[in-house]
Amino acid sequence: MLETELIPGSERDSRWLMIVLHGLGDSMEGYRWLPGVMQLGWLNYLLVNAPMPYYGGFSWYDFAGDPGPDIEHSRKLLFSLLDDQRAAGFPTERTFVFGFSQGCLMAWEIGLGYPHLLGGLVGISGYCHAPEVLLRKLSPVALKQKFLISHGTRDALIPFDQVREQSQMIQRAGLAVEWREFEKEHTIAGEDEMSVVRDFVVKRRSELEAR
Repeated sequence: MLETELIPGSERDSRWLMIVLHGLGDSMEGYRWLPGVMQLGWLNYLLVNAPMPYYGGFSWYDFAGDPGPDIEHSRKLLFSLLDDQRAAGFPTERTFVFGFSQGCLMAWEIGLGYPHLLGGLVGISGYCHAPEVLLRKLSPVALKQKFLISHGTRDALIPFDQVREQSQMIQRAGLAVEWREFEKEHTIAGEDEMSVVRDFVVKRRSELEAR
């Protein structure tokens, strides 16, 4: 079971949720700023610690050697977490996934493989592991999922060109991927980038409520 903490929105009865997945060596503590920046009172936040200890923080997978088994383990835990949130009263179609770096990779895993439609998925400064394999095993709702993927042109840890090519390949497979690039390194580009995330979440809420 994953360690989590729920930060309620100011609108107490809201059933909208954002699940927040950190990057390598970080923890849920690194994202307590997110509600204050997003400024969306109707959005609740579930901060999550990855399952593997890593130098005082946590990781979703060990990138030394074959990360596949660790990714598979983390994916199963996150699928169970999503199931638990739905049972707790947060509808999956009103749930967003926000992931940075390794958390972005896990957002891809969820968006392509989880069998229930989400509100949307946001992946920042990460990559997709073995996209060719994931595209052969798409969930029944994967082509209806909505992704916002962003990356930095000066990212020295995860090369920009590699990530852009992956995103384009996934787009060509028919998935709805909104691609954004920023003049940044391996980080979040402050309000410039967070305003794009905010707009994506607000737009998705409007679209889903209009149905």
